[in-house]
Amino acid sequence: MSATAETGTGTFGHPALFYRGAAEYLAGTVPFVRDGLAAGEPVAVAVPGANLELIERELGADAARVRLLDMTVAGRNPGRIIPGVLRAFADSHPGKPARIIGEPIWAARSAVEYPACAQHEALINLAFSGRDATILCPYDADALAPDVLADAEATHPVLIDGTGQRSSPAFDPTGLIERYNQPLPVPSGAFELDGTTDLAAARALAHVRAAACGLAEDRLGDVEMVVTELLSNSVEHGSGSGTVRFWGGDGEFVCEVHDRGRLTDPLAGRHPASPYQPRGRGLLLVNHLADLVRLHTGEGGTTFRAYFRA
Repeated sequence: MSATAETGTGTFGHPALFYRGAAEYLAGTVPFVRDGLAAGEPVAVAVPGANLELIERELGADAARVRLLDMTVAGRNPGRIIPGVLRAFADSHPGKPARIIGEPIWAARSAVEYPACAQHEALINLAFSGRDATILCPYDADALAPDVLADAEATHPVLIDGTGQRSSPAFDPTGLIERYNQPLPVPSGAFELDGTTDLAAARALAHVRAAACGLAEDRLGDVEMVVTELLSNSVEHGSGSGTVRFWGGDGEFVCEVHDRGRLTDPLAGRHPASPYQPRGRGLLLVNHLADLVRLHTGEGGTTFRAYFRA
């Protein structure tokens, strides 16, 4: 079972690997890595820690030539993966066809996280359109639910499993992005600042509320920064003001900002930013600092929701 066959060169390839057990996992990933190394291509592997150990052990000395990342850390927030993992690696090797294994969905992902994971997989196709790269995405066919595997068929044009390789007749990343673009219900008891432009007040309240929810002191600054950036984005690019909400407990804090504008760029917050870029990095920073970011946009406005965990 080869993950390299028919993925193409000089264009973007995005196959899904449906594996059952460690033997199929290694058969689908390690040849993909070694073929890239043999061709002189830069190779990165970003998968959950246990699978990372499997690949590293199987590669032996070749592992030193591969960028290895634990996706449970680097991709804790799915919104961070495109700019902080995939594009960060590909862009650091200009003029070369990057080869990456990215496994952003695993069985322990929560129901709250999953929609952002599925949308991330769909957005990869937009972020790398026309780029010279191949990103192989493994899916544990034994541990993941059937609807997760069905979504993978919608986000990947090529499917690989123990029987071989085939094109996906269900490939429709744009449709999947919209299908998971659902309103985000607000729990009862959420504290709300309605239609505000007061960044200082929102920041101060975020600090107090996050501390009351049990967040560590070193995370409170992250919360303040995220609330500031989200509200600033609503003031500058949304409807001129934003409704800020806070809630949480048991070591988790959630903040969201809603405005009446509509987001038109599906990759907002996922575009890499140059260190010399004076503006346009606010949503990128939000994705970097939060443990999870959920988004809904439509005729009724746009909501960004950021989660922080102890």
